[in-house]
Amino acid sequence: MAKKSVTVKDFADKYKVSQQEIIRELNGQGIETPKAGASRIPEDMIELIDAYFDDLYTVEAQVSSAVAKRVSGENASRKGGQKRSGAEMTPQVRNSKGKKGRESGDSSGSSKVVRLSPPFLVKDLAEAVGKKPNELIMDLIKLGELAGINQPVSETNARKLCSGYGFAFEVGSAAAAAQEAPPPPEEDTALLVERPPVVTFMGHVDHGKTSLQDAVRHTNVTAGEAGAITQHIGASTIEFNGKKITFIDTPGHAAFSSMRARGANVTDIVVLVVSASEGFKPQTVEAMNHALAAKVPIIVAINKIDLPDADPDKVLLHMQQNSLTSEDWGGNVGTVRVSAKTGAGLPDLLERILMEAEMLELKADPGRRAAGAVLEAQLEQGLGPTASILVQDGTLHTGDIVLVGEHYGKVRTLFDDKGARIKSAGPSTPVKVVGLSGVPEAGDKLEVCSTEREAREKAQQRIADKRGHMAATSGISSVEDLFSRLNGEENNKHLNIVIKADVKGSGEAIAQSLAELPSEKIKAEVVSNGVGPISEGDIELAAVTGAMVVGFHVRVNPGVNDLAKKRGVEIRLYSIIYELLEDITDALAGKLEPEKRDKTLGQARILQIFELSKGPKICGCKVESGVVKVGAKARVRRHKELIYNGEVASLRHFKDDVREVKAGLECGIRLDNFMDFDVGDEIEVYEIELKKATL
Repeated sequence: MAKKSVTVKDFADKYKVSQQEIIRELNGQGIETPKAGASRIPEDMIELIDAYFDDLYTVEAQVSSAVAKRVSGENASRKGGQKRSGAEMTPQVRNSKGKKGRESGDSSGSSKVVRLSPPFLVKDLAEAVGKKPNELIMDLIKLGELAGINQPVSETNARKLCSGYGFAFEVGSAAAAAQEAPPPPEEDTALLVERPPVVTFMGHVDHGKTSLQDAVRHTNVTAGEAGAITQHIGASTIEFNGKKITFIDTPGHAAFSSMRARGANVTDIVVLVVSASEGFKPQTVEAMNHALAAKVPIIVAINKIDLPDADPDKVLLHMQQNSLTSEDWGGNVGTVRVSAKTGAGLPDLLERILMEAEMLELKADPGRRAAGAVLEAQLEQGLGPTASILVQDGTLHTGDIVLVGEHYGKVRTLFDDKGARIKSAGPSTPVKVVGLSGVPEAGDKLEVCSTEREAREKAQQRIADKRGHMAATSGISSVEDLFSRLNGEENNKHLNIVIKADVKGSGEAIAQSLAELPSEKIKAEVVSNGVGPISEGDIELAAVTGAMVVGFHVRVNPGVNDLAKKRGVEIRLYSIIYELLEDITDALAGKLEPEKRDKTLGQARILQIFELSKGPKICGCKVESGVVKVGAKARVRRHKELIYNGEVASLRHFKDDVREVKAGLECGIRLDNFMDFDVGDEIEVYEIELKKATL
């Protein structure tokens, strides 16, 4: 195509494709093009674009031709079959979620449609067009893309392959799926009843969140927590003035940020606990931000007013500085002065909670199927996978078929917050569920299904979707990508870790904290993150991946320590998270090579060269600063240019051999394997210090 006024439409006409296809290909190559087909393309880009499309559509034509021959051969082998109408010829295709659906062609019935949702996996595309995955992989290679059966392909190449197989390609949308799904049933307001408020206690570590709840519940939870720090999400219910209140306690340590966020997301009211002696701290501000993001009312409980250095007004000032104005200062945030130790102010706090709940008009329908959220999940001996669920709507019964994240099961047993067996749990009730197929993730939603088959199919589909997403984010899309990744791994230092925790939330918090360690030199890679005691399988996995096993609030199964010694696997057990993080940080630093730095010992200048009858030349020098030592490193500079780097072989002061010579004295210096001295050369004597590497 000659250099002249050329538009997108001209290219589309030349290569017999749509203008949108031309624009899409150019954008994919990073070439900015006008949106309108009649707009002109810069002259200096015409030859480059022309050459690109010549090569592109030649390769595509070869693939299409090969595909067409294969398709015609298959059609010929089916000769004599009964003819079908255009609508009947449209095949059933499977979208990326695995659900079969019959897609209609155009009005003439001559076009077949494949509709897939991202990511476009090879196996899904092959199933949709009725081909074997290896056929698609071979055709993809011709298009310059490398992908395995469980890896995604680009949308551009997916379109080209479908076109070559005689299909039109469409991208499925979430909106279309939502239109096909049945609308949720409308709530009957007549069936709604008042439900207890869900209150989350949040704040900085050791400001007394759990102690306040202990005083209300007359329990002693913190005594059972390592270091007197809450490291799980606990839930409980109390009754005050004839009304129930559900409490959720969240950890205050920085590592448990995501757990605090979950607490805010399932709550109706947040009680922000602040020490009267310390005021706002970093986790106080973070917890406040979680509550503000969840758009729930905040009550500030000024705790520890019994301490001698208590200063509640300081808390009010800190509130003002963080955009929370107390009612005492003309704002709209309630503040209550309390003491978990003496019990002062606790009735006022509970009355304030009930007042806020009354203003919110919290209601739910106990007759509906239960819906809830996972506060915590774990693997318990004798019970198997269990999940602490907050029922948010409806009523959960024993015998219900439930789906929780990627796991399902029949509810065998329900335990309330006191550990007693119950048969059902209504709205705003925390309950432990036994009977799931696996340990769900903290934060997963619970729903009740009609049959176990329905629950199982949904769970399997969620697992497939997750694998597809992982393949889409980590797949190798080209040969160049493969080699660049391999080269990168050679230079990437990392410490592999297998995490075993007592509950999912703790393992999640540990993994998140390790990922946030500030180091570009080395990374902590979590190979596996599970719950339950450390088993032989964990040791085998660690041995294969060269990982260390970190246990948090878990025990080691019998015989596992012996296996770990044989396999050379290190096991570390912890009960407090900041001790774990400190140790892992030290372990990461230990894998780094120590930093080397030069330490200058002294400077000498050559005054005269001595030729000896036997042996090498010796330079007569004056030590101008510091000290010169035998065995130290030495650099020789001539006119400030480096000409030698070696060692000091020997020193002589007058007629005596010495080990060192200090500043101001003259001496003879012989350097190792260097004799090309000249008067005026400078000798810098130094040693190498090794400093422990830091992250």
